[in-house]
Amino acid sequence: MLPSFLINRSKTKEGKEVNYFKGWVSLMLSMALSIGTWNPTGYHFVHYLISGNLLEGFKPFYILVMIALWILALKVIYQGLKWYGAMILSLIILSFIWGLAQYNIIDTSSIDVWGWIAVISIGLIIWVGMNASIWWKKFTGVYTTDATEEG
Repeated sequence: MLPSFLINRSKTKEGKEVNYFKGWVSLMLSMALSIGTWNPTGYHFVHYLISGNLLEGFKPFYILVMIALWILALKVIYQGLKWYGAMILSLIILSFIWGLAQYNIIDTSSIDVWGWIAVISIGLIIWVGMNASIWWKKFTGVYTTDATEEG
């Protein structure tokens, strides 16, 4: 059975029941994409690509799937946050890392630590991009607005 914080439900103003499980699933998927593409351990997609012939077995299929997933991730980031939102989120994450380093919670002198910081940060940016419209609707009540060009 899953812990209750993973499957909490609440009711909207319209009486619909909302489940927060999809937010946790999207976090795991965004982290899997980021960590699976590259990580400091050496067990990642880039290592798999550079070890051997690119055209053997299922490698072309895996390459196309990863390209498609990254195109989707970049589209989600742009659609949910725009590039300036992603930059602001990056600065927020870096300032949090700065605070952790100031209190000696993490040791930023290691290149492996910086690798993990980068990979987890990218996963978080993808996740926030995926959920930005949901959070925006929850905070403001506005789901989407269309930009109009008036001369």
